[in-house]
Amino acid sequence: MNKNNKPFFDLCDGIFINYTWKASYPELSAAVAGDRKFDVYMGIDVFGRNTYGGGQWKANVALDLLKKVDISAAIFAPGWVYETKQPPDFQTAQNRWWGLVENSWGILKRYPKALPFYSNFDQGHGYHFSVEGVKVADVPWNNISCQSIQPILDISMNSVQTPIEVQLNFKNESYSGGGSITFSGSLNDNAIFKARLFLLELPLGNLPVHISYSVSSEENSVLALLFRLSSDDNRERMSILLAAGGLSFLPANLLNEFDQITATLVIEGKHTTGPGWILHEGSIEMPGHTLTEICAVCYMKSEQDSNQSAQDNGQHLKKCSTAVVSSSTFYASLGHISIETSQNDFPDAVSWMVSCENVSWTTVSDGTKTVSTKITWTLKTGSTSSLMWYNIFVEKVAKKDDDSSITVTYAEDFLGLTRLGCYYVSDLKVPAGIAALKFIIQVCRLDGACQKLDASPRFELAVEG
Repeated sequence: MNKNNKPFFDLCDGIFINYTWKASYPELSAAVAGDRKFDVYMGIDVFGRNTYGGGQWKANVALDLLKKVDISAAIFAPGWVYETKQPPDFQTAQNRWWGLVENSWGILKRYPKALPFYSNFDQGHGYHFSVEGVKVADVPWNNISCQSIQPILDISMNSVQTPIEVQLNFKNESYSGGGSITFSGSLNDNAIFKARLFLLELPLGNLPVHISYSVSSEENSVLALLFRLSSDDNRERMSILLAAGGLSFLPANLLNEFDQITATLVIEGKHTTGPGWILHEGSIEMPGHTLTEICAVCYMKSEQDSNQSAQDNGQHLKKCSTAVVSSSTFYASLGHISIETSQNDFPDAVSWMVSCENVSWTTVSDGTKTVSTKITWTLKTGSTSSLMWYNIFVEKVAKKDDDSSITVTYAEDFLGLTRLGCYYVSDLKVPAGIAALKFIIQVCRLDGACQKLDASPRFELAVEG
């Protein structure tokens, strides 16, 4: 930026500098902008077309310079990773490229700052889609509105090099949405591995905080969650480990690693099918404290007695120090994390007004039809501020040929997800013999919980003709 375009800059919110800038331009632009230097965005073309540093896998060269000068950046076309089919696959290359950005500029924001907290690690795309452990769609999809709070995946806290690989995984089975975090590799039987997931500033208030998370793992692999807290006056720091079995499965030499160890309530098969997702539930009551960090903790299951005496524990530690340490294969997936202070009931189905607008039918062949419509819904009274999204399903209802009063309802088909009070259905195929379609709106709260389908609002649309 210079004196020639500054008059335009003075009349707008910001300026996007062309990608062909030279090494001296950021500092000169910052000087011209004065106290508005953060409104100057130096362009970086990821394709590398005459851009400073060359873009592509060297985009961090420009970012490093802009970080040093303390001026803003505008990244153009990060889709280069996908459009040029960077090896070995899109997700690996995508994580590697954005890792360059993170390494250059660091973590600039802590979020959120109020409960509830929820993340299923979704990036708004995937190869399948799940709702509370049940796979409802098995086709590739994209929906940017599905993006969830993203984890940091920082493993630098481990004192030694470890063969555990941590990654966002969109190919393996998911608990919610289309992604999960997988931990795979090998681990010594008396060791733990930590990965920082989130940096937070979440005041816990005076009420008990309810926590749930989902895990799919191999038999002896344990995935627990570590919560770091600080007192509101910053005088106290403490760590609380939530884990299946509490002390029971934790190696004895690690019992003093945490200030508090709490066993979770393990709920297996509550909503889950397929990959064996297990829901863990626990609670923390720490008035006057703020949750500052969530970490994943991995270790191999130990069958020691959690009630052993301190003397026995000391003897066990002594034995461990002289025993040969073995290494075991570790694998676990984390499907979601939910933290909230209260579990509000869902509005009853009769509390909603649901309708179908602009219904359009088309006959294809052999009695097959397609339908397009706009489904809308709204609460008769009250607010939807505690609700986050809506899963849309459809049931197909057929009448038996020999008795028109008897109907057959087929299993629900998942159509999609929306955060709005409406959903557009386009060219939905309706087989011959179907008499009606029941559109079901599954309501989901800010903490990620979903209303049961049989209690969800719905609208029945009679098939034309």
